[in-house]
Amino acid sequence: MSKKPLRFLCPNGHLGFAPIKTGSFYRGVAAKPDFILADSGSDDIGPVPLGDDICASPPEWQKHDLEVMLVEARKLGVPMIIGSAGDTGTNSRVDMYVEIIKELAAKHNMPPFKLGYFYSELDGDYLLQKIKSGKVIQGLDGRPDLTPEDIEKTNRIVAVAGVHPYMKLLDMGADVIIGGRSSDCAIFAAPALRAGFPEALCYYLGKVMECASFCCEPYGGKETIIGTITEEDVKVTAMHPEQRCTVASVAGHAMYERSNPFYEYVAGGMLDMSNCKYEQFDEKTCRITGPQFVPAEELRVKIEGAGKVGERYIGIAGVRDPYTIGHIDEVIAWAREQAVERFGKTGYELHYRVFGKNGVMGDLEPVKEIRSHELCVIVEGIAPSKEMAHEVCMTGTRQMFYARLPEVKGTAGGVAFVLDEVLPASPAYTWTMNHTVPVDDPMEMFKTHLIEVK
Repeated sequence: MSKKPLRFLCPNGHLGFAPIKTGSFYRGVAAKPDFILADSGSDDIGPVPLGDDICASPPEWQKHDLEVMLVEARKLGVPMIIGSAGDTGTNSRVDMYVEIIKELAAKHNMPPFKLGYFYSELDGDYLLQKIKSGKVIQGLDGRPDLTPEDIEKTNRIVAVAGVHPYMKLLDMGADVIIGGRSSDCAIFAAPALRAGFPEALCYYLGKVMECASFCCEPYGGKETIIGTITEEDVKVTAMHPEQRCTVASVAGHAMYERSNPFYEYVAGGMLDMSNCKYEQFDEKTCRITGPQFVPAEELRVKIEGAGKVGERYIGIAGVRDPYTIGHIDEVIAWAREQAVERFGKTGYELHYRVFGKNGVMGDLEPVKEIRSHELCVIVEGIAPSKEMAHEVCMTGTRQMFYARLPEVKGTAGGVAFVLDEVLPASPAYTWTMNHTVPVDDPMEMFKTHLIEVK
C-alpha cells in the first residue's frame, strides 16, 4: 500500500530577516499542509552574529514570523518546525525563541502543546579532546585541518545538526520544534524520512524548499511555497498568485549556494542531484524525480566558529572631483601612510571599499577602468580597543581629504564627508572554523529537551 503524500508549507527562506508576506502564507494554510516549517539561519550574514551571539534582525520581525506560523499550526493541529533559531542557532537564540513561543501561546490562549528544542553550541574543550585522541577535524573549502591554535582564537562554536535531533523530538511527541544550528535541508527532510519516504527525495524536498519562494519565478522573496512528497517524486508549488515554480526556477535553485551545483552534503551522506529530471506538472507546480542519496563512509558533523578580530568603526567619504577619482588609489595610499606614521604597520587593520570602482567584488572585479562620475568610499578601522579603532578609522578617513597629489593647486580637497564623525560598528569577527568532526553518534553534539506549554 502506497504512503499518503505529505505536504510541507514554507513561508520564509530566512525567518525574521524580513517579515513573511502573509497573503501567500494564508493561501498555503488554506491548502491544509501536514507541516509548517522554516529555516532561520544563514552564513550569508557573516561571522559577527555568531561571534557576538546576537541576531541580525529586529526581534519584532522574528516574533511576527513565529506568531503567524504558530497560530496557524496550532489551528491545523500540525507540527511547526524552526531550524537554526535566531540566525545562528546558538543556545541563547534557541532560548530566545522558546520564550517567544511561550509568550505567543499565552497571548493567544492556546490549548497545551509540547515544545521540543535542542542545543548546538560546542565547547572548545570538546574539540581539543577530539584532536588529542587522534581524530582529524578536516577543513572544508581549502581550509587546513583544525588546530588547538584555531580553537584558542574562537569565541563561539556551533555544530550543524542533521535530521537526527528533529526526528527524535518528533518521536517524543513535539508539536513545535525550535532547533539549534542545522543543515537547511535537514529541517524538511527529517519529518519526511520519519514517515518512511525515500531518503533521496526527502533531502531533495529540503533542498528545494529551504529558501521558500526563491525557487519561483518571477523573483519575490518571503512568499510561501508548498512541497509535496510521494514515494515517486517531489512537487513544489508557488502560493503567490503571480509566481510559478518552473523547470528553470526550480532547477536553478537546486544549484544555488554550492561549489558543486549537483551535491548537497549533510550529516550522514550526500544528495546527488546530477540525474534529477524536472517537469512542469501544472502552471504553478514543478515535479522532480531522480535524485540519489550517497551514504557517507564516515559519520561527520560540520562545525562553524567565529573569532573576534577587534573593535570596529566605519567612515564614509564621497568623491565627485574627476581628478581625485582618477587618482583614488593614490589618495587611499596617502591616507594609509598617515595611519602608519601614527600607529606603525601592525596592531590594527584599515580597509577601504570603493563603491563605483570595485566596492562589491574587490580584486575580483573584471572592470578595471573607473567609469563612475562619483565614488563612495567606506573606510573600516579595526583595533583591539574602541578608542584605538575610532582613531584609526578617523585617520584613514580624514587623511583622504589631505592627500597630496601632483597637479592639485586648490586647497578645498577632493573628498567630501557624509558625516564629520566616524561611526561605531559591531566588533569585527572572522570565520575560524568551517570543518567536519568525526562522531560515533550523530546526537552526541545535540542535547534535546521537551516541555509542555500551557
